[in-house]
Amino acid sequence: MSPKRAKKTATKRVFQALPENTFWIDSDAYDRRVYGHLRSESPSLRALEEHGSTFLPHFGSLLQDIFCLLFKANVIFYPANEVLSSALLNEKFLQAIGQGSQYEFLREQTLLNDARAGLSTLLLGERLLAQIREEKLLSRRDLRDLWNIQKQEELVNQKREEYENAETIPEENLSEDGKKALDKARERMTGEVQGAEALLRHKTTQLKEDLKQIDAKATNRVQAEAIKVAQELEDATEEAETWGSTLGTGEKSPPGQKLELGRRLAGNEKLKKLARMVGRMKFHSLALRKKVFERSSEEVLEVERGDSIHRLLPHEMLTLHHPVLRKDFYRRFLDQELIQYSLRGVEEKGKGPMIVCLDGSSSMAGDKEIWSKAVTLTLLEIARKQRRLFRSICFSSAETPLQVVEMNSRARYETEMDKVMDLAEYFPGGGTDFEKPLTEALECLKKSQFKKGDIVFITDGECQVSPEWAEEFRRKKERLGFSLFSILIDVGSSSLGTLKEFSDRITTIKQLSGDEAKDIFLKF
Repeated sequence: MSPKRAKKTATKRVFQALPENTFWIDSDAYDRRVYGHLRSESPSLRALEEHGSTFLPHFGSLLQDIFCLLFKANVIFYPANEVLSSALLNEKFLQAIGQGSQYEFLREQTLLNDARAGLSTLLLGERLLAQIREEKLLSRRDLRDLWNIQKQEELVNQKREEYENAETIPEENLSEDGKKALDKARERMTGEVQGAEALLRHKTTQLKEDLKQIDAKATNRVQAEAIKVAQELEDATEEAETWGSTLGTGEKSPPGQKLELGRRLAGNEKLKKLARMVGRMKFHSLALRKKVFERSSEEVLEVERGDSIHRLLPHEMLTLHHPVLRKDFYRRFLDQELIQYSLRGVEEKGKGPMIVCLDGSSSMAGDKEIWSKAVTLTLLEIARKQRRLFRSICFSSAETPLQVVEMNSRARYETEMDKVMDLAEYFPGGGTDFEKPLTEALECLKKSQFKKGDIVFITDGECQVSPEWAEEFRRKKERLGFSLFSILIDVGSSSLGTLKEFSDRITTIKQLSGDEAKDIFLKF
């Protein structure tokens, strides 16, 4: 009698897990933290990631890789077998950026500089996304293949998880039929996993072949975009620093804010001209104000001790003529113990808001717009130093909504850069209506706890106002105690009629330069 054969025990199949990594560049905790802070502080970067992820799998990973490629001192790529196949295109982009002389030029500006590396990442990401959307780098079929591979990777992981779950089912309490059914299910799942893996390998192989076909074309296009970014980056960061120093609070701006500012300045010639003009106006106006108001804008507050010769009390000056007391005068001068007046400047007193009504009609386009906004932003800096609230009202026709921007906060009266940029970029065009912005300015002044507010009205045109409105405006102006200073750009005296109805002072500007504006700043 032949011996019974031992029952064959089914062996558990062990499948090799897919990589979980979608990044190509090795990053440490510091790199990820720096990029994470930039991402959290930059709405533009987050919006780009969200938008790009609808076109390309792992677009967010691509952005972080670009940042690391530009920011890190030591760039190390992961081996291909440690990265998901659906991220293969990202490697092609990164290799293209990292080749050629433009990469070294970029690296000189971005190495270990989070703000510049972040701005470069944003600009490159936007340009790559534009190329992808226009199908200049790869076709719609290639994109569909990438998404199919990502879905296939998800399917492989799902089938493996089902197989692993089936392997954990205990067989002790199962009947023979139950065990047979479980074995069949496991065999079926094994086949499904193997089939899904085979299909994934096939699709990956096909994708690699397709990427070889587009490799040269994509490399050239990506490098061309990188060259443009390298050229823009230097100008954009310099202009961002100019804006920060011209309209900043004196504190260091966070990298995310610098990134946003650089993004808005990149390639925007109008904003660059505006930044330069604001810088010139601010320098000249503040120097002139300091010189003119050094004494005339101050009043005696109290008596104090110090060494300011021009503020000494008369009896202190008499001691200089006494042979004995003269030596005591010198001693007290060195010790800052002389009795002098304490002066308080006008800028230290409580004042009402400063409101600038800015004409945004079509005739203001070009140099007039830049000059008028430079005046507005210089007045904003003066208001900040005087600790005054500042509101800008950009107007055009009666049908166009006003752009009303509170430019500084009451807590510290510091400039809010986002609002500055909103004002700088906004230009509605259209016709001209005076009543609507001035009525809005009145509403602001009514809410102020201080009187002696100022309205600055900048326009280049003529607009009729009703006699009833003009009479009511003058009555409210007298009651609220504010001044209205109008600036008329590039027009003759024949156009002053309407402004004379409600203005305290009118200045006519013939040349759009900083010198023409200097007298304006002395009024505040």
